[in-house]
Amino acid sequence: MNAVQDALERGRALIEKAGSVAELRAVEPEAFGKRSELAAITATLRDLPPVERRDLGRAVQVARARLEELFDERSTELGAREARRLVEAERLDLSEVAGLFATSGGPLAGSLGRPVPEGHLHLVTQVRDELEDIFLSMGFEVAEGPEVEDDWHNFEALNMPPHHPARGMFDTFYLDVGEPESILLRTHTSPVQVRLMESRPPPIYAVVPGRCYRRDTPDARHLPVFHQIEGLVVDEGINMSHLAGALEAFTGAFFGPGRHVRLRPSFFPFTEPSAEFDVTCWVCGGVGCRTCSRSGWVELGGCGMVNPAVFEAVGVDAEKYTGFAWGFGIDRLAAARTNLADLRELLDNDIRFLSQF
Repeated sequence: MNAVQDALERGRALIEKAGSVAELRAVEPEAFGKRSELAAITATLRDLPPVERRDLGRAVQVARARLEELFDERSTELGAREARRLVEAERLDLSEVAGLFATSGGPLAGSLGRPVPEGHLHLVTQVRDELEDIFLSMGFEVAEGPEVEDDWHNFEALNMPPHHPARGMFDTFYLDVGEPESILLRTHTSPVQVRLMESRPPPIYAVVPGRCYRRDTPDARHLPVFHQIEGLVVDEGINMSHLAGALEAFTGAFFGPGRHVRLRPSFFPFTEPSAEFDVTCWVCGGVGCRTCSRSGWVELGGCGMVNPAVFEAVGVDAEKYTGFAWGFGIDRLAAARTNLADLRELLDNDIRFLSQF
């Protein structure tokens, strides 16, 4: 028993003496492993009487368990110490570099020495946020929906069944998922209007901003990825005069006083009657200039009363409810407001251009 106690104390001393995880692992065999005194004592147990063998064996097991416990505790302690040491060794002092960026002088003046300007929201995002604020103040809610759509929500529910001529207006990105030409990147934000009418009964007063996709070749007036905002109102007693009033209120809020809206007959499969809506030219104020082709008006988007066929597709009672919808491009609005001649400049990420807005 004395030998077991001596082996325990010497093993404890070896474990406590280790100054690193590597040293600790090296002493493990001598502390309580195959080369330890406890191992030698265990080898003598077979020569002892049964009673002594039992008592001594139990004492060896207790001593070995205690040494294993001490070993684990020391391993945790040394591991934590080495981790802290490593963090301290690899820590970077960026205060000097930060000082160079924060001042205009110093050894790196003209390069790193210039102040780093803060970023800001993109021009399109700024216009989208402003549009949302205007329509929220008019009592509308802002709704969103998936950019990956099915054919039914994007076309059929909007009165454009397969082979309908109106589908020719949309050059669509179809995804290789499910049945051919059944899943696509939405070509407009109108599918969200369908989902709104499916999800709850009228009244509905909502605007839907979002990203859309069409297989357009990028040029001065077209982008394959662009942004739209649409509005939808469904309620009892809604008529064309409410549509004109809503657009007039928006035009004055966004473009300023003295700007008005006019409607021109047009065609869209999801509205009947349909119209294009123009706003007073924001450059000349309606007098006539190159921007508005001397007409005093600039076309902004399309609108109309919701087609009863759309109400039928989503389960809205067209005998009880009427509604109107409109939509226009946020990118084009941002470009027009800033006299930007080429929409592609919105995607170039030229800091000289973006920093102006």
